[in-house]
Amino acid sequence: MESIWTKTVQIPARKKAEGRLEREIAVIGAGMTGILTAYRLQQMGKQVVVLEAGRIAGGQTKNTTAKITSQHGCFYQKLISDIGIKNARLYARANQEAIDAFEKMAEELGAACDFVRLPSFLYSADDEENLKKEAAAAVSVGIDASFVTETELPFPVAGAVRFSKQAQFHPLKFISAAARGLEIYENTPVKKIRKNVIYFDGGTVTAQKIIVATHYPIINFPGMYFMRQHQERSYVLALSRCPRLQGMYYSADLDGLSFRSAENILLIGGNAHRTGKNVQGGAYADLREKAKIYFPDSREVCCWSAQDCMTHDGVPFVGKYFYGQQNRFVATGYKKWGMTSSMAASLLLSDLACGRQSIYEKVFTPQRHRVKAAGNLMQDMAESISGLARGWMFPYSKREEDEQKHWTRCSHMGCRLKWNPDEKTWDCPCHGSRYTVDGELLDEPAKCSLKKKTNR
Repeated sequence: MESIWTKTVQIPARKKAEGRLEREIAVIGAGMTGILTAYRLQQMGKQVVVLEAGRIAGGQTKNTTAKITSQHGCFYQKLISDIGIKNARLYARANQEAIDAFEKMAEELGAACDFVRLPSFLYSADDEENLKKEAAAAVSVGIDASFVTETELPFPVAGAVRFSKQAQFHPLKFISAAARGLEIYENTPVKKIRKNVIYFDGGTVTAQKIIVATHYPIINFPGMYFMRQHQERSYVLALSRCPRLQGMYYSADLDGLSFRSAENILLIGGNAHRTGKNVQGGAYADLREKAKIYFPDSREVCCWSAQDCMTHDGVPFVGKYFYGQQNRFVATGYKKWGMTSSMAASLLLSDLACGRQSIYEKVFTPQRHRVKAAGNLMQDMAESISGLARGWMFPYSKREEDEQKHWTRCSHMGCRLKWNPDEKTWDCPCHGSRYTVDGELLDEPAKCSLKKKTNR
């Protein structure tokens, strides 16, 4: 499965790192966050190196729907309640600034990345009242938002919240331009970090500051991010022969769909679930059925899936990796909004790495503890404990043996894996690692493939 972005762009390969390197700042991960952060730090006069386990933008960046928006679902009412109006305004401001920063950087780079300003809509099939409250909440935190009743969608809606002056782009065209002047080593997976030294096969990097920008943090202790967030998968169809939308759309309903156009291609997304919780399958089939209903003349160009880290309170973790660590930083937990969050994270991380204060540090700090998010935190911990127990203590039931034909444990912490029939992969319901049918690693936090190959 290949996204529409990878079908249209090939990023030049970089060599693998070798020997002992010394740099001022090391960034681990060459996805959107890592590249943006490295670019900004280099512009600030810092000597930066980027280490990537695979290829540039080879992880979740290539699977985004590439909306750049401060519209993050039905979120601002809850955010104001959870963290207060002052901090909610800072969250909104950080994301609005991220949109502007993408536009400015695209101009600086001369990147022909299809960047375009357009509105973003949060719609619902039946909950008009909640949308009106969300519109009011968005306005109260400084966003140009309004409740509307008319949309371009091919079905009736109760209404929508319209966010003005949002954006979309081609992420790989952009990141290819941003990476041009950076020192990046591909196919260099990090094995461990000890103080200010990063170890990889064949060498080390010694750096004054280290930034972990690997989508999911690759270091379990300290930090324990595996206990404080979970991962979700969602599915996308790219369709030709569809009307070109003049806005981006996201549903406030549990079973709703997202839409955006990319040139003459329409992207339809939905059917999100916790990674490892799709044992029945049918996610792509459901999207295809809906596509036939809403766009009967459409033709499927390609399909793919995305993976997102979900923090317990819905706000990304961006800042110091752990208490007392002044020289190690992290960015993770972007929910469904990886592009906007990656730019917001890069703005904050570049300030912190240069010893500057930021008004956004308190809002995004990974060291926060929010009482109202305790329920989600406990649920994530319970899922981890359950998966670990099933991985190490309890055998499969006969039904599970019949369904999966094989048993295997995740190489991360030993959780029992689940089969995903839509993607033909083994997925970890604890922390979201994924493997091919043959046990080859696809997604972190695991660092290696399965020792015992699976057969399906």
